[in-house]
Amino acid sequence: MKKKKIIIICLSIIAVAAVAIFLIFSTEPDAQREGATKKSAMLVEVARVQQGNYRPLIQATGTVLAEEDVMLSPLVSGQVIRRSPEFVPGGFVKKGTMLLQIDPSDYRNTLALREGELMQTQTNLSMEMGRQQVAQQDLALIGGDTLTDGQQQLVLRKPQLQAVKATINSAKAAVKQARLNVERTTIRSPFDAHIISQMVSTGSQVAPGDNLGRLVGADYYWVEVSVPVSKLKWLSFPENDTEKGSVATITNTTAWAKGESREGFLSKQIGALDGQTRLARVLVKVADPLAKKEEHAGRPKLMIGAFVEVGMQATELQEVIKINRDHIRTNNTVWVMNKGKLEIREVEVLLSDANNAYISSGLKDNEQVVTTNLSTVAEGLELRMRTTDSTTTAKANSATR
Repeated sequence: MKKKKIIIICLSIIAVAAVAIFLIFSTEPDAQREGATKKSAMLVEVARVQQGNYRPLIQATGTVLAEEDVMLSPLVSGQVIRRSPEFVPGGFVKKGTMLLQIDPSDYRNTLALREGELMQTQTNLSMEMGRQQVAQQDLALIGGDTLTDGQQQLVLRKPQLQAVKATINSAKAAVKQARLNVERTTIRSPFDAHIISQMVSTGSQVAPGDNLGRLVGADYYWVEVSVPVSKLKWLSFPENDTEKGSVATITNTTAWAKGESREGFLSKQIGALDGQTRLARVLVKVADPLAKKEEHAGRPKLMIGAFVEVGMQATELQEVIKINRDHIRTNNTVWVMNKGKLEIREVEVLLSDANNAYISSGLKDNEQVVTTNLSTVAEGLELRMRTTDSTTTAKANSATR
């Protein structure tokens, strides 16, 4: 009896619940579908571009080289009896400074012998000239009309005179060579030099071809710079030694303080591409690279073999548009906002440097370039501009002309 009662109660509860659910769903209001949805334009930032004349800065890297670089070597052999205290690695010497003195004793003795031989030949010439006079008198007595030209030459001792003169010339050359060898025992600096290495000291025995040390010129250094071939036409090179090429600014971020730099000028274009990189090579000439002169006091010093960054000023580009190179899109296109819509423009990039691209066609003065990266790009896309000042970039570009 109890079990039957429980079943009846459960069925009653289920029935009441079913009726309640039916009433809820049957009285719920229907959702109405709107006829249209509101479209929203994309929010972007733009930069207003300006047309003008600009001088791009072509950035490249290079290696510092010495313009004058010699391995010092003696031309005569002997023992080094004196070495200049200035002839040490890191030292600086003026042109003509004595660096080493080789013992000149043997060479001076040889010079004295050669001078004695020259005096002897000159005496022989005087004696021969006397014989010439006697021979002319003898020829006058015997009558020269009956003799041939060859016989007259023999009677007048012409061959003997020529032999004595040849001996004198040989003796003079021997004296000149001996005197030159004496001078060569003193080894001097061939130019204003910076001593890179010193390989000999007092008491050393040296011979021609020995390496005594390395000297580099202190007046000028070169920086060999690798440049893409396509950018060579925008660089200016001098026609002669009195002219200067494009200005180049040299920096070394690893060794110099921030903001430090040296100035140079384009000097030469090496007429061969680098075998590995296939880049053109140019030489930048830097005066007083070791900052020894007063006008360069306190400036950083260049070091042979150092890897540096070089910014070379290109020739002026006339009537071009300058924009940030990051705003050049795929296939040399630029996004332009025109009357609230997106235009995809193909442009001709005349030249690019480290930060900017210079456009000769495809953009007009005062147009608005979209600087925001868009996930969806389509011609005619609705755009709206941020409320921030969109001409800031254009003003900055104008200030850097």
